[in-house]
Amino acid sequence: MALLFKSDIDRPASWIPALESALPDMEVRSWPEVGDPADIDYALVWQPPSGFLASLPNLKAILSIGAGIDHLTRDPELPRHLPLVRMVEPGLTAGMTEFVVMQCLFHHRRMLDYRAQQSRKVWQELAPVAPWQRRIGVMGLGELGADAVERLVQLRFDVAGWSRNRRALAGAACFAGREELPAFLARSDILVCLLPLTEQTDSILNAALFAQLPKGACVINVGRGEHLIERDLLAALEAGQLDSATLDVFRNEPLPPESPLWSHPRVIVTPHIASMTIPETAAEAMAEVIRTLEAGGTPPGLVDLDRGY
Repeated sequence: MALLFKSDIDRPASWIPALESALPDMEVRSWPEVGDPADIDYALVWQPPSGFLASLPNLKAILSIGAGIDHLTRDPELPRHLPLVRMVEPGLTAGMTEFVVMQCLFHHRRMLDYRAQQSRKVWQELAPVAPWQRRIGVMGLGELGADAVERLVQLRFDVAGWSRNRRALAGAACFAGREELPAFLARSDILVCLLPLTEQTDSILNAALFAQLPKGACVINVGRGEHLIERDLLAALEAGQLDSATLDVFRNEPLPPESPLWSHPRVIVTPHIASMTIPETAAEAMAEVIRTLEAGGTPPGLVDLDRGY
């Protein structure tokens, strides 16, 4: 059997040894050295060219290097009959939770205000807010969202979660469905978006949603750039409806130099690095996925394409 690794942003020098160690009985090939396409049983990929996966005649399954699959579903020739598995691995989850907690604390402790004071050489204490008085809302309660909720609860924040289907998470209020979204938003001083990108969630972070948040709320988008209408965010910041935002994902990446988000004093921009897959732990996770598929089982992260995640 052969596995093909293809990514333009992840370094094969780190991935190939990890995959070979985790899959000692499988040949690992690195794009663009595909060899005979008929040899490829599994493809571990990020942003493959349109039509490429369909050109592998004996492909058994498609494995996404990231937690998102929109880089694959954009392909009109995607072999939709094949199992599609998104990345579920402890390093990715831990990294995302670190970033979410860090940014929640950053906004909670008003670090943007202290940075502004520093630039003016102002020595002034700002009124503190206890964590149990700060209401954090997490949109998306899958593997990443649920772990972030657990850690925020441990820090004694007042945490709620919202998802398409009902979830139960210890220490957090859980809301579900469009009918409960307004109540969830109304109690979210800091809103974290960890939703998958689907037709239903595209552009969900818009003017109408921002208007339902408490005045002076913060928004943290670590889902997908397509979740956010950037002009609506800028307008809400200008009007004071939003206090600040952290954005790690954008509709156009890299973020164009002319974007006003780069220089906005109330916006933190990071280059899609909230969480990055760790080759060693990811290779072990993908090896387990392949073993499960070969045995006829259902691996973690198996995507339902009708739902979009």
